[in-house]
Amino acid sequence: MEPIQSLVGAEFPLFAFSHCRDVVAAVSRSGGFGVLGGSSFTPESLEEELRWIDSHVDGKPYGVDILIPEHQMLGMDHSIDALLAQIPARHIDFTVDLLRRYGIAATPQEVVTRQLPSTLPEMGEALMDVAFRHPIRLMVNALGIAPPAMIERSRRHGVPVGALVGAKEHAVRQVKAGVDLIIAQGGEAGGHCGEVSTLVLVPEVIRAIKPIRDVPVLAAGGIMTGAQMAGCMAMGAAGVWTGSVWLATTESEASESFREKMVAANSRDTVRSPTRTGKPSRQLRSAWHEAWDGPGSPGALPMPMMAMISIPTFGKIDKAADAGNEKARELVSYWVGQGVGLVEGVCSATAVVQEFKQDFADAMSRMMTIIDG
Repeated sequence: MEPIQSLVGAEFPLFAFSHCRDVVAAVSRSGGFGVLGGSSFTPESLEEELRWIDSHVDGKPYGVDILIPEHQMLGMDHSIDALLAQIPARHIDFTVDLLRRYGIAATPQEVVTRQLPSTLPEMGEALMDVAFRHPIRLMVNALGIAPPAMIERSRRHGVPVGALVGAKEHAVRQVKAGVDLIIAQGGEAGGHCGEVSTLVLVPEVIRAIKPIRDVPVLAAGGIMTGAQMAGCMAMGAAGVWTGSVWLATTESEASESFREKMVAANSRDTVRSPTRTGKPSRQLRSAWHEAWDGPGSPGALPMPMMAMISIPTFGKIDKAADAGNEKARELVSYWVGQGVGLVEGVCSATAVVQEFKQDFADAMSRMMTIIDG
């Protein structure tokens, strides 16, 4: 068995990051490896999600991704009132007015959450408390070095630790910190990403960490097909980490309006912007970005304050758009990578895994034909 399969127990090294438990379970049941984005939940709701996965994954392996950023604009007081005090009234007023212009009524109280951000260190610890009560086979962190507590706790539970990186120097730091798996994520990726392309980043990371320790590397960023997967593994990757492709599935958490916009989009319809979380992340470009980047905008707030505005606000946008508000559809957005241009329709997560396997096999066969002459 290959190192990556033996490390996490996956049959086929296709890793699927999703905030949807149905996608996670379907991918793992089909031979891939589902990873639940745990930071989109509270400790209570994460417990419910993982309990559901345990009972629907047929004993197949899965993992959890918990976002504990290395750098955030936080003071000593992490209470909800202290965080709310750091959100200027002009940002709230700007958001309310923006929604109004697109036919969505909202009060200032409705566009700011009073729920503690899941990216706070103490929230990360609470989410790990939940995750380690379940038979997970991988714990993953992004936006900085995996915290020592994450690595120590994972060791005690016999769970490998993975880390997403966007530059070779970040990979070197992660390996020295003790992680077991590197996800080299290129700038094509949806969500938080760097600027180096996957094609350059993957071999660069593999070369940089080889003298330090033998750590498997997954390729990530813009990967939507099995042929791309084969190409990444030809470069030396142990497998691939995917995200955007699962948004175009019947099980995904994305709104119906977003899925329709995703199918219609091309690879140039994404933007890397801090106006959703406070840190640069790739999303489908919409009127939201035009407004926040345009004249009169107060500018994006740092993490986690920006997300405290965007989370409830996008909830209202999606609800209005799915209810038939055509103006609201102009604001609809979600995290998605440049691979969105390869999406031609919506199908089940199981079908996506099968397509990956067949496409991968066909690509490998083509390469062997070239070698054999």
